Amino acid sequence: MTLSPRLDQLSPPLMDATVAGLPLYSRGKVRDTFDFGDHLLMVATDRVSAFDVVLPNGIPDKGTILTQMSRWWFGRTSEICPNHLAEGAWPAELAQYERDWAPRSMYVRRADRIDIECVVRGYLAGSGWQEYVEQGTLAGLALPPGLVESDRLPEPRFTPSTKNDNGHDENISITRMAEMVGSKLTAELHQICLDLYSTAATIALERGVILADTKLEFGYIDGRIHLIDECFTPDSSRYWDAETYERGKPQPSMDKQFLRDWLSQLDWDKTAPGPELPEDVILGTRDRYQLAYRRVTGQELELGAR
Repeated sequence: MTLSPRLDQLSPPLMDATVAGLPLYSRGKVRDTFDFGDHLLMVATDRVSAFDVVLPNGIPDKGTILTQMSRWWFGRTSEICPNHLAEGAWPAELAQYERDWAPRSMYVRRADRIDIECVVRGYLAGSGWQEYVEQGTLAGLALPPGLVESDRLPEPRFTPSTKNDNGHDENISITRMAEMVGSKLTAELHQICLDLYSTAATIALERGVILADTKLEFGYIDGRIHLIDECFTPDSSRYWDAETYERGKPQPSMDKQFLRDWLSQLDWDKTAPGPELPEDVILGTRDRYQLAYRRVTGQELELGAR
């Protein structure tokens, strides 16, 4: 993989997008979101988290890559499910930030969030693989025996989890989800998620990329379900190179798995504060985000430089 320019040749990562005097709707691991009444401005910073800990170093341009990839996918999935993107002028209160922040921001309609992480898996990896090894199931439902790590599933599976903004999400069964939000909404989200995954997986595979799994979030706007937050980014999805894919082992991913693997080699207890990241890990992580964008969209991003 071709490495990025040196770290000192890149614009410094944006770690904090808060502005004194402006109401902050929420501050997540990655995004700082401003409250504009019926609308929100979501600014994707360059913060990076792993094992639910926000690390001291950011990944330059990560927020821009995530935002632009979400926008690209929102535009290709809106006929399946409307999304929260809104047309509107840049808020006057943030005029001085427009040049630097606009590429990493989304002005969106405010939604009543549904507190379920909607995961769709097309392949056995991550916590899905762990559950299968231990119980022979996925989201509590049986899978055929004899599958191996990274295997393609007989058909994509909807595997929801609880929504936890501050800690670990918990995988739950579809039955448990129905108990939490109702059977009607569960069935609606189940079908929407499978349709979205099928469309995105087909588009990605046409570009030589496997969409192994993805996490989607939804909310109500004007009484109708909308896709919100982000959409098929390397932070919410697992992307593999179709040409090098080989069942029976972990796959190199175009996301922050590279970073997690480096952290896993350290004597670190996975609690804050996280360790400082060396330059090669920062640049290697940035490269993988950039590669995912380039491979999936077929486009190049003009990213910041000093």
